[in-house]
Amino acid sequence: MKLFSLSVIHKGATKANLLKAAYDLSSFSFFQRSSVQEFMTFTSALIVDRSSLGSRASVKEQDYLCHVYVRNDSLGAVVIADNEYPSRVCFSLLDKVLDEFSRQVDPIDWPSGSPATIQYAALDAYLAKYQNPREADAMSKVQAELDETKIILHNTMESLLERGEKLDDLVQKSEHLGNQSKAFYKTARKQNSCCVVM
Repeated sequence: MKLFSLSVIHKGATKANLLKAAYDLSSFSFFQRSSVQEFMTFTSALIVDRSSLGSRASVKEQDYLCHVYVRNDSLGAVVIADNEYPSRVCFSLLDKVLDEFSRQVDPIDWPSGSPATIQYAALDAYLAKYQNPREADAMSKVQAELDETKIILHNTMESLLERGEKLDDLVQKSEHLGNQSKAFYKTARKQNSCCVVM
């Protein structure tokens, strides 16, 4: 599970305008990073441009899943992740980023802003924090703990059932041993009855 890109984009009347972006391209080779970053920037702007106001969507592009949220005030955000990353966590990240961005950056700067002129530095921190969805999102953390507890309970129940089967085997063997000892006693008594002690 990995996040590759987090972008804040203004959806203008004619085109989408990138305001700020953060990238984690450490999993790509050095020579691929610039083209991958360019691809992610272009894809993010294109998805926001084609999304309607007040919508959330997930778009599959090659091996990536692009989650987009465009608010009614034309401010949008895109997170690009791999296919395994939980979409619920992505949308909670987008909500958080857009709320904070709209509080810190004046809406007058959105249409004409660029990554160089917009003063908002939290994207890199959010991208790093949300690399592990279990640590970043409380619901994912609780879900992971529940899954672990379920596995432990399942293993405990299996071991209890195995012990029950072993106890059943022991009871059966002891009954069999009891029957054999009775048969031995009867046979020994018959054998000894023919001999009289004087």
